[in-house]
Amino acid sequence: MRRFIFAVLLVTLLPAAAQAQDLKAGENSFKKCLPCHAVGEEAKNKVGPLLNGLEGRKSGTIEGYSYSEANKNSGITWGKDVFIEYIKDPRAKIPGTKMIFPGIKNETEANDLWAYLASFAPDGKKK
Repeated sequence: MRRFIFAVLLVTLLPAAAQAQDLKAGENSFKKCLPCHAVGEEAKNKVGPLLNGLEGRKSGTIEGYSYSEANKNSGITWGKDVFIEYIKDPRAKIPGTKMIFPGIKNETEANDLWAYLASFAPDGKKK
């Protein structure tokens, strides 16, 4: 019986521990983005738009940011799969974008970064 309880606890707690690790790794990865982007309650547009509330947002729609026509007309709605494809090579996903970034090719790092960004609501508060 003890083994069963331990197994149930392990299965229940591991996903939360893995998610926390992913968020921490994503936060660390976001340091590559900080020169141009911001997240959080005090975030403002920089060289790039703020990234609060990215999940489910249409590309090119943050108020007060001057997007390229390519970005505004891309038809993209941000979600995990689109983001992972985009962040590997932004200029290949949106030809003509202003974003100059070599990309994040490592799948785990890209997923961790998405987990971190998706944790911010549109108002910058953590979900």
